[in-house]
Amino acid sequence: MTWFRWDGDDLLLDCHLQPKASKDEFAGLHGERLKIRLTAPPMEGKANAQLLTFLGKAFGVAKSQVSLESGELNRQKRVRIRAPQRLPELPGLTARSP
Repeated sequence: MTWFRWDGDDLLLDCHLQPKASKDEFAGLHGERLKIRLTAPPMEGKANAQLLTFLGKAFGVAKSQVSLESGELNRQKRVRIRAPQRLPELPGLTARSP
């Protein structure tokens, strides 16, 4: 099992979020999830909003193209990125097969 999968043109990511970090960054793998550190606190949806913005920038899409599929109140999240325009260098991430 891997931390990402393609659903047509969309990319689904299984993430482990670490809020209140010193900077926003990808931090490798946490088990079978992509670890993401964010500076936002885990209150009032701030970390979730910052996660969507961070992933939008990283994958070259608008924030509106990134949605939280599950894990709204949890560190374990599943995120959908609609038709990513670029792929950041992350462990094992590959473009979808035609």
